[in-house]
Amino acid sequence: MQPALHKPTGTRALWVGGAAGRPFTAARPNLHQPSIKQRAQVIAAADIDPDNASILVCGGGGVALHVTRKLKDMGSWVWMMQRHDDRRKEIEGMMAIVAKADATNKEQVDKVFAGIEDVDAVISTIGGSVQDPTADSTGNINIIEAAAAKGVKKFILVTSIGCGDSKDAPGEQVYKVLEPVLLEKNKAEEKLKSLSGKMAYTIIRPGGLKSEPATDNGVLTEDVGACGAITREDVATLVIKALLSNKTDNKVSRLCFCLAACHFQWPVCD
Repeated sequence: MQPALHKPTGTRALWVGGAAGRPFTAARPNLHQPSIKQRAQVIAAADIDPDNASILVCGGGGVALHVTRKLKDMGSWVWMMQRHDDRRKEIEGMMAIVAKADATNKEQVDKVFAGIEDVDAVISTIGGSVQDPTADSTGNINIIEAAAAKGVKKFILVTSIGCGDSKDAPGEQVYKVLEPVLLEKNKAEEKLKSLSGKMAYTIIRPGGLKSEPATDNGVLTEDVGACGAITREDVATLVIKALLSNKTDNKVSRLCFCLAACHFQWPVCD
């Protein structure tokens, strides 16, 4: 049996990696806790301090791994929801915690949230394929609903240019190819927006993702016609900046190389 892990400034329930992904709860004082409704009203609009925050990152790799690495460097406690164990060694090497679950399985998702005492924020980059886009809708919606029920402060959902009112941005030909995925992502976006009274959210719609090194040129702009490629690490950087600023609460943004089109009228990525 593994010993309970403790934070320097308190204790939280931890999901400890293992073949079966077993949750356990560390002991903590029996303090009065506000209701989920009270908690959401008080802190939904507050900036999140990454130092010692508990954050669940949902995504197989790519952007999700970059996000996890950056959050760990900032002092956060990070869980990564993974369907398989392929990346366990890499994730645990970053001192993050593997939470084993298939996002399309509601029971497994609920079990992950039950195994973490407090979740300050959730970031989901989960997506499927044109052949099977189930994860884009069902998977993300399961996570969104569980997060709202848990009393999460903020939810960052990474979808794609072409969703919602950006349908025309990628061009007709590209949209037609990606339409099965984009339509499912739209369902997740709408579910998240419908729960804005329970938790703050930011929807981020990147363009084509590149695996090249970060350029640090990703910015936010009001140019809603911007469309193009962006590196995965640049997306991760902007995801974290959006997470840590209440100026992005309940907003939708689009990201591309050098420019990120969004609906903000003020700089949010200083």
